[in-house]
Amino acid sequence: MISSRQERRPLPLALLLTGFLVLWLILAIFPFAWTLWGSFKVEGDFFSKASWQNALFGPLTLADHGSAFTGAGYYGAWVQEEFWRSSLNTGLVVVSVVVISLTFGTLGGYALSRSTYRYTFWLLILALVFRAMPPITLVSGYLLPFYQWNLWGHLGTAIIVLVAINQPFTLWMLTAFFKNIPKDLDESARVDGCTQFQAFRHVIIPVMWPGVITTGLFSFLLAYNDFVVTAMLLSKENQTMIPKIASFLGTTQTEGNVMFAVAAVVSVTAPLFLLVMFFQRQIVSGLTAGAVKG
Repeated sequence: MISSRQERRPLPLALLLTGFLVLWLILAIFPFAWTLWGSFKVEGDFFSKASWQNALFGPLTLADHGSAFTGAGYYGAWVQEEFWRSSLNTGLVVVSVVVISLTFGTLGGYALSRSTYRYTFWLLILALVFRAMPPITLVSGYLLPFYQWNLWGHLGTAIIVLVAINQPFTLWMLTAFFKNIPKDLDESARVDGCTQFQAFRHVIIPVMWPGVITTGLFSFLLAYNDFVVTAMLLSKENQTMIPKIASFLGTTQTEGNVMFAVAAVVSVTAPLFLLVMFFQRQIVSGLTAGAVKG
């Protein structure tokens, strides 16, 4: 007896859906796979105008390095151009933005979700409007005081602006997650002798942990992939990874710099794949919890 929907599905339809899924995966993976492959070639092969097959077989790479593959792009980016310094700066900025945003977001979101005042709704609307503003408008507003107080160029300036940009979204998202948690949990904890903060820390946070991880990941991506804020507010010595890659592309007249950028792009993208794969269950659980009202 056929019981599952998949078994009842006609064979042509199943083949069509499978083919579409395979095609979609190929199109989605191809850009990164091609960039990864090309990062081990020399510029003349990967950007060859004579034949695209040079990017596959690497004749110039073989002639220059004695092998069809070379790590010269990674060495040049990480050692010669000190991309490792930019990665450290990015790590500091990302950790600071995520920790600060989640700290204030969880506290503020919990307070707003339990508030009975009418201004709560308008406060969230204001936060949403603030988040919809182009980041460049906030950056331009911060430039004058940062210059006057001699704060321009430091990592702290970028962290402040990124938190300001990210906080409304974090507050809105976490408030929605907290609203899905029944207030009975708070009341039960208070009956058992917990204070409001103890109930929040020991009862509510463990329940909505997937939502915190999901929101934290979005905060991470904002800070990790940002270009506008970090490019305008950080000096050359304190550059994060994305502006550093742009600086490689801005000096294409120097041979090898384009391959430094290609190798750096792979280095920046790979951790994102690993992060999403590691937290995929928490992300799906968090998004589902935010979509279904409890």
